[in-house]
Amino acid sequence: MTPRELLGTAQIPGGNELRLFRRGGDFMIVLDRNELMSSRMSGSEEALAVMTCDRLRGRPAPHLLIGGYGMGFTLRAGLAALGPDARVTVAELVPEIIEWARGPMATLTANGLDDRRVDLVGGDVADVIAAGRGRYDAILLDVDNGPDGLVRVANDRLYSMRGLATARAALKPGGVLAVWSAGADPAFTRRLNAAGFDTDEVGVKARSNGKGPSHIIWFATPR
Repeated sequence: MTPRELLGTAQIPGGNELRLFRRGGDFMIVLDRNELMSSRMSGSEEALAVMTCDRLRGRPAPHLLIGGYGMGFTLRAGLAALGPDARVTVAELVPEIIEWARGPMATLTANGLDDRRVDLVGGDVADVIAAGRGRYDAILLDVDNGPDGLVRVANDRLYSMRGLATARAALKPGGVLAVWSAGADPAFTRRLNAAGFDTDEVGVKARSNGKGPSHIIWFATPR
């Protein structure tokens, strides 16, 4: 078996250490023993963008906020699905993630960060949401392995009733809050409903070829 090669480490503000590995042509970002993301499994991250954009059809110049750059699969898929007048704000808390995107993982990035439609913000997506009342047609969250603060405890506020109310206030009428998860979470579905969202919970495969484990995306629209 080809051994893993450690390419870099990054400290999460208020959290633990991330490690970037390469094995052959594949990349993995690991937190403790959890593989947060892998270049072998991009399908559900791409679906997060594509299925959100499908729900925004007819809007002439939608503005999307993506929370967590990751390996750039959601951004790339979103840019491919959006028109020339769209805007995409990407909020990334860990500077090294962007350094890795422009460095060892540049082939995955495919110049998405340099697209004129993209505005890269360094910081906590929760703060970006709070400062954006009525600004976004969609908010896409993929900063943990689900609706809890796995990467750092402070992320719990994104999925709390207060955090959901803040996200709702940041959306334009008819906007979409999309949340990626490695698995189902009935309690989070109930919170979305209690926070005033109509919710569509969709199962998607991890790999773009339709194989691999199933992941969950919640698409929530304010009532």
